[in-house]
Amino acid sequence: MSNYDIYGIGNALVDFDFEVTDETLTNLNIEKSVMTLIDETQEQRLMEELVGVKHVKACGGSAANTIITARQLGSQCFYSCKVACDPTGDFFYEDLTREGVETNLTQKGRSLGSTGKCVAMITPDAERTMNTFLGITASLSTAEVISDAISQSKVLYIEGYLVASDTAFEAAKLAKKVAQDKGVKIVTGLSDINMVRYFKPQLLEIIGDDCDVLFSNEQEALLFTETESLDDAATKLAEYARQVVITLGDKGAMIIEGESRVTVETQKVVAVDTIGAGDAFAGAYLAATNQGFAAEIAAKIACFTAAEVVTKFGPRLSDTQVSKVREMISSFRREKAAG
Repeated sequence: MSNYDIYGIGNALVDFDFEVTDETLTNLNIEKSVMTLIDETQEQRLMEELVGVKHVKACGGSAANTIITARQLGSQCFYSCKVACDPTGDFFYEDLTREGVETNLTQKGRSLGSTGKCVAMITPDAERTMNTFLGITASLSTAEVISDAISQSKVLYIEGYLVASDTAFEAAKLAKKVAQDKGVKIVTGLSDINMVRYFKPQLLEIIGDDCDVLFSNEQEALLFTETESLDDAATKLAEYARQVVITLGDKGAMIIEGESRVTVETQKVVAVDTIGAGDAFAGAYLAATNQGFAAEIAAKIACFTAAEVVTKFGPRLSDTQVSKVREMISSFRREKAAG
């Protein structure tokens, strides 16, 4: 019997989400709407430039946001990552464990160094631009893979960003091998257009020929498949996984299984901050499928969750929003029971 619904592995970053203008991005010479890797000197200089700007802070990274969302919606979760023995690492550990996620991290015994940070800048159009200093998470390795926990899980979730580091790439491959050997469902995502642009061979290796669910947004899907239409991208992506889920922003999501395609609409909201929307979608989708819901219902729950997240600043559901999503799940469960 599985002890965990989901085992996640990803880059441990403390997210700093700033409200900025397009002019700020221009002045800082930052490319909008993508994730760019930066070094520590650049991160410190950027943080100095943003002193006094309104922001929120939370433990994050793509997979962490996904795992926390799944945990908020009732899944038992384990998360493998790497943070340093520094105040930022302390914050990450305390925030993660406060959410009820089990982890390989401990309060003591962490290495010296700098914990990774993601400086996310949100413009008035709700677009997110991320500058990421990986810090010690760049040295995430097979040492952080807890094989016993993977073996006791229903799902392994691998963050696509791991392909940007050689050691993290090896960790992802080991985690996948353990999952394959134990019959654990394997789920991954393309994560960001720059991962597709610069690390496609590594992504292809992680996806391999045994991927159960592949998450992508529309832009990533088009670039990854080198196509110009969503229909063509969907057809090609279906070759890589048993099930493909493409998020379409305010147009909802598409689920592809072989030649079958189902499109689910989402509620119309006023977006304030799109940081974490795709991560929240993935977390809600996995939580719903783990509770026995069919893909179409899981996608409806996930779309609702992502729409809730973008109406507020920061990548995480508020307690009130968690209650709303849980009530939606309960209503679908009642419908299912009624036949």
